[in-house]
Amino acid sequence: MLDAIRWDTDLIRRYDLAGPRYTSYPTAVQFDSQVGTFDLFHALRDSRKALRPLSLYVHVPFCANICYYCACNKVITKDRGRALPYLRRLEQEIQLIACHLDPTQKVEQLHFGGGTPTFLSHDELRQLMAQLRKHFNLLDDDSGDYGIEIDPREADWSTMGLLRELGFNRVSIGLQDLDPAVQRAVNRLQSLEETRAVIDAARTLQFRSINIDLIYGLPKQTPENFARTVDEVISLQPDRLSVFNYAHLPERFMPQRRINDNDLPAPAQKLEMLQRTIEQLTAAGYRYIGMDHFALPDDELAIAQEESTLQRNFQGYTTHGHCDLIGLGVSAISQIGDLYCQNSSDLNQYQNALASAQLATSRGLLCNTDDHLRGAVIQQLICHFSLEFARIEQAFNIDFQGYFGELWPQLQGMADDGLIELDNERITVLPAGRLLVRSVCMVFDAYLEQQNRQRFSRVI
Repeated sequence: MLDAIRWDTDLIRRYDLAGPRYTSYPTAVQFDSQVGTFDLFHALRDSRKALRPLSLYVHVPFCANICYYCACNKVITKDRGRALPYLRRLEQEIQLIACHLDPTQKVEQLHFGGGTPTFLSHDELRQLMAQLRKHFNLLDDDSGDYGIEIDPREADWSTMGLLRELGFNRVSIGLQDLDPAVQRAVNRLQSLEETRAVIDAARTLQFRSINIDLIYGLPKQTPENFARTVDEVISLQPDRLSVFNYAHLPERFMPQRRINDNDLPAPAQKLEMLQRTIEQLTAAGYRYIGMDHFALPDDELAIAQEESTLQRNFQGYTTHGHCDLIGLGVSAISQIGDLYCQNSSDLNQYQNALASAQLATSRGLLCNTDDHLRGAVIQQLICHFSLEFARIEQAFNIDFQGYFGELWPQLQGMADDGLIELDNERITVLPAGRLLVRSVCMVFDAYLEQQNRQRFSRVI
């Protein structure tokens, strides 16, 4: 089976390295300020000419409360009025971007992330969606994948009804952990009842898919109390689960400095949490998609993986990797043809740029042929755990073993260790290597040795 995993503690300890999550290749670490608005306009023009379908990401940075573990771009405020000037600038960005695209380009995928998107009032959500529908070709038949991240403390039945009315059909719910001691240690008090109420509303209102996010490695967690959280989550029967490894990087993320290092579980405990979680989810019928993600067998991600059509981009695992991704809002990243570009991560800089009728593009990257080639290799491995050399050779007119000859000793070492199977035609990631597929992908990353590994989380 595609989702088969074999737990090998020795391999995990040897290959549990710090490295990228490969929502893109090259990764955002490679972005620089030489890419700007002109490059974005050029890419949008090419997208318009090719009439490529679109995926929209909208970043809403505001949160009413701070979660100490969080590494997202956010603004903590109790003042709901701060959203209004941001939304005005966001609407300007929507207009500036949309006028460079063709009105017939369909928006197959839409995602609101944050922050907390439901920090916005109902009227503000209505107005924002009205602007998106006015300037982009959003689908009206519920066939698109239109998702939003939900904090159950900031949503109720009426909010869920509004979101469904506005066209959202997927929800991703932040849960992290249900143990009260853990919740207090990370400043996120959220009851099972609050979470269940949002899920019940989503099911009643016929949302197509429900995802729940969990994090292991948080302060005060133990294998026993996290296993209880996983059991409770399984009883909620989400379609998908994301089980993330907490990366404690207080030197980079200021809120994490409020976490007491002595409260963090030991590495051996984290491994036990992950192993137990995999066993619990597998026994409950969930399939391991890869990179912390699990899904029920009838979920679109599981089906796409079975059919070898699964892809990965800044939205994570997706069935819409063929779309041009347009990022809207502070810090949002776009991926359009050969171009990656990112808006300023500073709220004031973002708003000031748009106040001057300028886009807030601050950095990015134009991919070359080698980038595309290595990106295709990494995508195949991380989505499908296998790579046929002939497919890459035909797509890029190369001899695979010749092009990557210098990597062969590393790959052979991984084969000898039982992570992969390697022959003259393909690489197959074995069940013992699937949890470590990032380490396999890192072999093909031409930029990694130049980078500071402390910028990345560990594989496990």
